[in-house]
Amino acid sequence: MLQTKMFTVGMLQTNCYVIHCTETKEAIIIDPGFTSPQEAQEIFAYINWNGLKPKLIINTHGHPDHTSGNATIKKAYNIPIAIHEADAYMLGESGKPTAHYFGYNTVSPPADTQLHDADTIKIGKNTLKILHTPGHSQGSITLTAENQAFTGDTLFAGSIGRTDFPQSSDSAMQTSLKKLTQQLPNNTTIHPGHGPTTTTNQEKQNNPFLTNP
Repeated sequence: MLQTKMFTVGMLQTNCYVIHCTETKEAIIIDPGFTSPQEAQEIFAYINWNGLKPKLIINTHGHPDHTSGNATIKKAYNIPIAIHEADAYMLGESGKPTAHYFGYNTVSPPADTQLHDADTIKIGKNTLKILHTPGHSQGSITLTAENQAFTGDTLFAGSIGRTDFPQSSDSAMQTSLKKLTQQLPNNTTIHPGHGPTTTTNQEKQNNPFLTNP
């Protein structure tokens, strides 16, 4: 079984998730977009209090409000950073223009692992599946496990991610939204990159971007 803890961090109120296997205590940190030592310490305290064993950092995409804490987490636990291959250029030295575009001065270390559509990642006795869901960025992904989905900036409660940034695509977003509605079961809990948690049922019924594509 997977347990999920959400932390809302950074100047753009990004949702960072620490998920862990309740049996083995292995953990993955998704989108550590924090910008202050205090925010980092809250996450460290949760990990330490629960005796978790961080194994991996996953970025749902490469924008700095989702990656700005990568270096701090990587240094603290000596764990790799994973991101979809199409967004890997936003990390490391090549990511400086993207960081500056969004008003950030720091850049994440480069990716250690590049992800692809349909890849799977083991977390204890659980398996995460990678769905490539471009639109907000070329390398945006959704992570699925059990009855949960971590949608990054693809799908929000009542809305979707912006498609007016460089490398964004409205047509790709429409394809990704269709993919999610087809592949995610109705009882799936949606953990978005910003804003409140929701469900596939709620979004299929109330999200205007899904009900009026």
